[in-house]
Amino acid sequence: MNVLPVDSLDGKNGFRSCSIIGVGSYVPQKILTNNDLEAMVETSDQWIIERTGIKERRLAAENEFTSDLGAKASIKALNKAGIDPKEIDLIIVATITPDMPFPSTACWIQQKIGAFNASAFDLEAACSGFIYALEIGRQFITTGALNTVLVVGAEKLSSIVDWEDRNTCV
Repeated sequence: MNVLPVDSLDGKNGFRSCSIIGVGSYVPQKILTNNDLEAMVETSDQWIIERTGIKERRLAAENEFTSDLGAKASIKALNKAGIDPKEIDLIIVATITPDMPFPSTACWIQQKIGAFNASAFDLEAACSGFIYALEIGRQFITTGALNTVLVVGAEKLSSIVDWEDRNTCV
């Protein structure tokens, strides 16, 4: 068995190179301002800005799921990259707010964007999840196992925030 050095993942020593060829984003329409939060919990616009720098946040609608957010961003990324969804080999979704326990949010995105040839799974690793998902996708490509991987980071944190707790809702 030959072990190849991990520091040579630039197309040398039998590994293929890979790169990010498209990026997309989506934010929901509803805006919640710091002034809105003042009516919900004991806080102020100034207090929030001084501690977090946040002036407003976006909230998904009740009937809008994590997979909806991810699918909309994915379509933008695929359009920028010039990739047909049928060319995708794998979808990895980094999220801690899946639509439901199963099927995975990645499977919902697969269906919504028409990536019917792709395998799909979720990765739940909180803040570092997207970085792990990128690394896993890179490994599938550089080893030659797959050609096209869609990595998605999507969250609907408004569904798990306690809007009566200033420590978590600001």
